[in-house]
Amino acid sequence: MKTKIVTFGEILLRISKPEYQRLFQGHRMLGNYGGSEANTAISLACMGDNVEYVTRLPHGAMGEAALMHLREFGLKVSHVVRGGERLGTYYFEEAVAMRNSHVIYDRKNSAMYSLKRGMIDWENVFADAAVFHCSGITCAISRDSMESTMDAIKLAAADGLTIVCDINYRKNLWGYGMEPHDVIFNMMQYSDIVFGDQNEWEVASGVPHIPFVATDDKCELDKDAYQEYFQKMHKLFPKCKKMIMALRNQLASSHHVLTGVLYDAVEGKLYTTKMYDIQPVVDPMGVGDAFVAGYIHAHQKWGDDNQYCLNFALSASALKNTIPGDQNLVSEEEVISNLTSSGGRIQR
Repeated sequence: MKTKIVTFGEILLRISKPEYQRLFQGHRMLGNYGGSEANTAISLACMGDNVEYVTRLPHGAMGEAALMHLREFGLKVSHVVRGGERLGTYYFEEAVAMRNSHVIYDRKNSAMYSLKRGMIDWENVFADAAVFHCSGITCAISRDSMESTMDAIKLAAADGLTIVCDINYRKNLWGYGMEPHDVIFNMMQYSDIVFGDQNEWEVASGVPHIPFVATDDKCELDKDAYQEYFQKMHKLFPKCKKMIMALRNQLASSHHVLTGVLYDAVEGKLYTTKMYDIQPVVDPMGVGDAFVAGYIHAHQKWGDDNQYCLNFALSASALKNTIPGDQNLVSEEEVISNLTSSGGRIQR
């Protein structure tokens, strides 16, 4: 049986300042690797999955360093292509107290920005694959990157792979003339499993979202409202079997309430899970990617046990809030343990 999960996107160098400094303060900068699809791939690998990451990296030391980072976690990288001017980067100013976080992208003319159709041998990539994971971010980088993504999606669908789409709307990236709604809507027509937060589902569908205003873990969701919402989504995206929404209310920079819902379009049934009241949040970057990876891992291992898969995904996402950097460096065992414990105990 084929088990390989293929993820496709741009790995980025994340640059930030220490100790909550503003980007224009101080003289030291910290470097980490990020990028939504790379975060998902590394999280899957940490949980023991067979993962191949496909991207384009520049020649030279920066490309080699990024490749070494991917290999460090056991990712297959044999179909990474080389070329282009530079590695994409982003600058991250951390939130603290009432000050919001701030992201500045620097991706123009990166190796992925200038990726051309036909550079990646998708037939060989998918020869032993079961799942293809892609994201709206890759479609936002450039027209060439979008067209390469759509080529891969169509071939993966024709080959019978499970298509996992993360809407991942980033308004500051879209700049080549295509409407985000049109591109993402098209991606989702081929997708079997779709993720997004409430705002991203609105961008993709045009249907106003249901506000999430939970202030603690005792809040009750309006399940009937979400059931009705996803029934509308299924009419728009008939191929999609599982529709998953991450819900997060940021009460303060270090205090978030987190939960998620899953709609099984085959059953016509909505699933909900617990809420996590997380305080303090150490680093919120990559929390959505951890949710996606947690669900993909669970779905590959436990199939259509919707309730358990959703519980597992949310547990993985909650744990990411405790880990500095973009990537969720936790094992399957730790995610399962977090499902049944209050946390904070010394493991001896």
